[in-house]
Amino acid sequence: MSRERYEMVVGLEVHVQLKTRTKAFCGCSTDFGAPPNVNTCPVCLGLPGALPVLNERAVELATRAALGLGCRVNPVSIFARKNYFYPDLPKGYQISQFDQPLATGGSVAIGKNETGADVQIGITRLHMEEDAGKSIHDRYPGATAIDLNRAGVPLIEIVSEPDIRTSADAGAYLRTLKQILQYLDVSDVSMEEGSLRVDANISVRPLGQAKLGTKTEVKNMNSFSAVERALEAEFERQCALLDSGGRVEQQTLLWDGARETVRPSRTKEGSHDYRYFPEPDLRPLMLDEKWVGDARNHLPELPEARKMRLIQQYGIPAAGITGTGSMAIPVPSIAGTGLSPTEVEQLTATPALAEYFEAVARASGDGKAAYNWVMGEVLAVLHASGGDIAHFRVRPADLAQLLNLVRDGTISHTAAKRVFALMVETGKQPAQVAADEGLLQVGDEGAIATWVDEVLREHPEEATRYLAGEKKLQGVLVGFVMKKSKGRADPKRVNQLLSARGG
Repeated sequence: MSRERYEMVVGLEVHVQLKTRTKAFCGCSTDFGAPPNVNTCPVCLGLPGALPVLNERAVELATRAALGLGCRVNPVSIFARKNYFYPDLPKGYQISQFDQPLATGGSVAIGKNETGADVQIGITRLHMEEDAGKSIHDRYPGATAIDLNRAGVPLIEIVSEPDIRTSADAGAYLRTLKQILQYLDVSDVSMEEGSLRVDANISVRPLGQAKLGTKTEVKNMNSFSAVERALEAEFERQCALLDSGGRVEQQTLLWDGARETVRPSRTKEGSHDYRYFPEPDLRPLMLDEKWVGDARNHLPELPEARKMRLIQQYGIPAAGITGTGSMAIPVPSIAGTGLSPTEVEQLTATPALAEYFEAVARASGDGKAAYNWVMGEVLAVLHASGGDIAHFRVRPADLAQLLNLVRDGTISHTAAKRVFALMVETGKQPAQVAADEGLLQVGDEGAIATWVDEVLREHPEEATRYLAGEKKLQGVLVGFVMKKSKGRADPKRVNQLLSARGG
């Protein structure tokens, strides 16, 4: 086995498109999906005489991302020209940052290792740059098309330290990083739309050796699982090469997901190949200390902080310590029906999901019921429709009202599911739907007794066995009564009447 002899060393470069309306250095739209080459102008096409003007909003979002990742924001950073020739780079260079980036340092916590210690992946740097255009190879047979709409869209590049030792840790780092960026609201972070792209630098070295091996860079990965598979494939390729007496060459590789293998693209460039020099048309970016401080003070609540708060508010975790690093807090062991840490983890997957849950929980006063409905019925509808919870037709206040109707005995849980489906369909409030559909719970003993009698007559075999003492059939008969009453019968009264009949 390769892992018995070699160690994987990985550093990741994550390119993140910033959520701005216009491009980094011009007023062209950043809208995704526009017809090819319509969102262009002399500036992003690099035409003679056109001068770039830095997008202030891009600086704000890049700074927020840096602060949210614990980076040091440098008071002065320099834009540089990164020179290379490629069909989708109209100027022949990319405006980026080199030796004086926007931010340095920082880290991402990805959980605990097998010994229980926190695993932190360091961040080397976070810098601003503009995106290139897009080469399209499948539009015309035997030809490559170029769409320059993306050229000039503002990016940040987040470069990790070579701290990653397994493909699983690489996946954990990327998923955690994406979640933090979502909470910071700096990007759509959609790999499908190209607003988050990953390049992986990987080398191998014999176990116990301190010196790093020769690295290769793997590109063309369109999902986090693809990154993990590509790293495994390249790790095995490099190990086999070293075992055979060969030498790893520094080069850029493309991941072929269909064949589950990598293939060479070009010789890997070094920084000297790009002939970096300061961008002559842009002044140094100088950030006031107070401005940076204000940005830090206005950071939104991040995932770990939100998890800890929700555990304190709604959770019943096991005794011990929960959280990582500075977020670790002691928690008591309490019996009850609160949320487990795993359930809180699910709810905080995205900020929109967490916000919807919290609104329902606050309005209903029942965190567990809110969790059950949000993670059950709500997500089932969204998954089926492909919708977004931020624009879900059933507002949190209305779902909370539905939960209150169930808790107060106004409608049964069975009827509530029917009411919810009609709320999704019509947008009406639950009390109105329940009244219109005749789903208000019936507690009248005479009406319930009639339904019970009818069920016992219609299901003689189950009735005979139940009345003879087979108590486990009570739940089956309750279900029959609820179905006959269309969910209106009070289940508690149904059980009481059946218990009386069964002796």
